[in-house]
Amino acid sequence: MTSPETTAPSEADTAPVSITFSELGLGDAVLKALKDVGYETPSAIQAATIPALLAGRDVVGLAQTGTGKTAAFALPILDRLDLSQKNPQALVLAPTRELALQVCEAFEKYASHLRGVHVLPVYGGQAYGVQLSALRRGVHIVVGTPGRIMDHLEKGTLNLSELKYLVLDEADEMLKMGFAEDVETILADTPDDKQVALFSATMPPQIRRISKKYLNDPEEITVKNKTTTSANTTQRYLMVSYPQKVDALTRILEVENFEGMIVFVRTKNETETLAEKLRARGFSALAINGDVPQATRERTVEQLKSGKLDILVATDVAARGLDVERISHVVNYDIPIDTESYVHRIGRTGRAGRSGAAISFVTPRERHLLTAIERATRQPLTQMQLPSVEDVNVTRLTRFDDAITEALSQAERIRQFRDIVGHYVEHHDVPEADVAAALAVVAQGDTPLLLSPEPVRSQRFERDDRERGDRNQRDDRAPRREDRSTRDDRGDRASSAGERRPRSSDRPMAQYRIEVGKRHKVEPRQIVGAIANEGGLSRDDFGHIKILPEFSLVELPADLPGNILEKLSNTRISGKLIEIRADRAGAPRREEQRGDRGGAERKTYRS
Repeated sequence: MTSPETTAPSEADTAPVSITFSELGLGDAVLKALKDVGYETPSAIQAATIPALLAGRDVVGLAQTGTGKTAAFALPILDRLDLSQKNPQALVLAPTRELALQVCEAFEKYASHLRGVHVLPVYGGQAYGVQLSALRRGVHIVVGTPGRIMDHLEKGTLNLSELKYLVLDEADEMLKMGFAEDVETILADTPDDKQVALFSATMPPQIRRISKKYLNDPEEITVKNKTTTSANTTQRYLMVSYPQKVDALTRILEVENFEGMIVFVRTKNETETLAEKLRARGFSALAINGDVPQATRERTVEQLKSGKLDILVATDVAARGLDVERISHVVNYDIPIDTESYVHRIGRTGRAGRSGAAISFVTPRERHLLTAIERATRQPLTQMQLPSVEDVNVTRLTRFDDAITEALSQAERIRQFRDIVGHYVEHHDVPEADVAAALAVVAQGDTPLLLSPEPVRSQRFERDDRERGDRNQRDDRAPRREDRSTRDDRGDRASSAGERRPRSSDRPMAQYRIEVGKRHKVEPRQIVGAIANEGGLSRDDFGHIKILPEFSLVELPADLPGNILEKLSNTRISGKLIEIRADRAGAPRREEQRGDRGGAERKTYRS
């Protein structure tokens, strides 16, 4: 066999191809199937590869995932099958079970107008009985992982003596996963006159050696990518500290309009941990990793496809080969350390002309990974801001409105409940609006509909948060060196301790009511700023702030002098007098506030 270097490699651009599938030499049955699925023009890899395979040439195809490789080899194979032959004529090797199943589905879709084509997926984790029964009945195409194919060859249950076509799909991934020896054994034990197609995203030396040894004068086809990521996928990143990741993801899930999502993490344990946290927050999420039983994996992927599951938390290997149309978003919860993994991850969305979105969480210590990704993909990632509490609340209110609108369309049920509400109003003398609000409370349960405003935090505290988050990720335990500004700040505080009041956490606090609330679009920083300026208070004098629709509750020191309260009585926020007065409804209960971990209604505002 000759080296692939003896044939000048052809290059295919990713620009739209002007020819049609009918011009590539495919038969009528295959063309009808393509028309059924809506394919009009071939992709670059398909336009370059299909004629070569139909002509009987061996092919080495260099192309990234999501470029249409499956159709590039499946269509020529189907076009030339001998349906009277019972032993397998085509063998496709894939690195993962998911990819093997995806390739099988593609073959079956393209063979819809070919009667009697039998395709068999062969992979570990599935019972041998199913595979053996199908092999005895006769199959035309086998798609499998190298390990299970080797098992069948060693048992003598898979006869490849009449094999005509062999495809290595994602060959570089198979080698990375340790299948090199199995792949070479299969190549050596199959007929010498078979036609071989090898597809790989990269061409490492080992792939080059296999191509030179086992392929016969192959035509090398390279898809020239202007970028290595899909132009249909918007790519953003969020700077976030490690401890903030779960809350950041939760807000993104609330605000982003997504159908299906894959969240990528680095470890198997983290898939289960994060999926459980998301379920606890009310999201439909499941984990998939190498330890999940095959039956469970298949059921999970099917739930994602059907819409019963919205979020899949996965590792790189577990998600390899997934092609689910509903995946509109990919989130790199843990940013990958190599650029190839990044490309493969976001390749799960924005495929076949569909639009997609990729969001990567980047901690301050991972900026260099972000730079490497931008350099490798030749595409800048746009920095995004964490959705604010207001953003989340607007989304929640919109969904609440939509739910009401949907309910109002059910005329018969509305009529029944209108009678019930009317009966209640008549016998309890309560306005209908109050009854409607009470029913909303019942429907909402204990979870607040709206988030409370965010605490006012100084830049120094935000910086300390980021530093603490980064320390959680460090392997070393070296003591942190304080910067000069922090030491000076501590020194200033120490030197003036006798001149300043004790912090609010060390002083008795009282709760005050002010007559501005959510309806007046008031924010905590406005409350703190106005009261501190007019009353001569420091930020240390503020405790818990709770903003309600019509008014707000503010914790201030219980020993506030009368002259300060008199000054504050004339204070305006958003143009409205705050009319501050002691709230007699209930004193603050600090133990309950510390014990509440819901985070939605109880926040203590510190500088």
